[in-house]
Amino acid sequence: MQSKSSTENPNISRFAAQPSARAERPRKSKLVLFGRQWDLQLMVLPALVFLFVFSYIPLYGLLTAFQDYDMFKGFFASPWVGFKHFRIFFESPEFGEVLSNTIWISVLKLLVCFPAPIVLALMLNEVKNMYFKRIVQTISYLPHFFSWVIVAGFVSSMLAVDNGSLNMALEKLNLIDEPINFLSLPEYFWTILISANVWKEIGFASIVYLAAIAGVDPTLYEAAAMDGASRFKQVFLVTLPSIRPIIIIFMILAVGNILNAGFEDILLLAISPTLAEVANVVDTYVYRVGFKNSRYSYATAVGLLKSVINLGLLIAANAIARRKGSSLW
Repeated sequence: MQSKSSTENPNISRFAAQPSARAERPRKSKLVLFGRQWDLQLMVLPALVFLFVFSYIPLYGLLTAFQDYDMFKGFFASPWVGFKHFRIFFESPEFGEVLSNTIWISVLKLLVCFPAPIVLALMLNEVKNMYFKRIVQTISYLPHFFSWVIVAGFVSSMLAVDNGSLNMALEKLNLIDEPINFLSLPEYFWTILISANVWKEIGFASIVYLAAIAGVDPTLYEAAAMDGASRFKQVFLVTLPSIRPIIIIFMILAVGNILNAGFEDILLLAISPTLAEVANVVDTYVYRVGFKNSRYSYATAVGLLKSVINLGLLIAANAIARRKGSSLW
């Protein structure tokens, strides 16, 4: 029986005994591959050196979070205090206010500033007049290149009590009887802050989404149109599902920065003392206690705590996104 089978299929035993080409192929070590790509590695080397010198070496300063740091004694002579500064922050009367403001502003930015560039990209994708489209893109991109000093000055001028364009417009429309000092009233600050962020970044942030939309297969739109889908429905049936991986990746990064409520924008817009209760976030708190009060160890501890929480949120968001098939790693 066996001899008959071997006679009918003489190549079976030889094929089974023959190792696969993949198994015979010697495994290239990473060191050999690195040597063969030495020219490419050399091109990357300056960026790695820059990153190491300016991003990793300064991490040594995190030791001050566990010390009562004295700049005259240095890192090695300053006394170690363990988690003292973390405990002081948790027991601080400002802890609740700082955490609450940070979370609320971050969530508002996530809910408003994150989808805004996606909506703009979808709208620009539907514009057929290329001349008009380029004008809109240029106008929307331009604010990104303004510093927050310029943006804050522009917002302050527009909302000024005397000759502010918004107050003048509201008075012309008989919506108000007297000018409103918007930049000194806490109830308006978050709206002003979020609006300024959207205006500044919406155009530049939409570039990535426009590039992703441009890469969508046109035959998908043709198939959807043949099935009776309107242009509006095609956005939800074709465009958004096609760019979902990009959206998920940026969402992961946004969640990982949830405690980065802002610094320059808040510091420059919250110039009135009456806004302290709504503008006191982690970054401005660290700036105040660290640079103005010279409590370097305490400020480092608060900043380190924020970074650890952000890292945990980033890992959690990436783990959830991995189940959907899109993740950072």
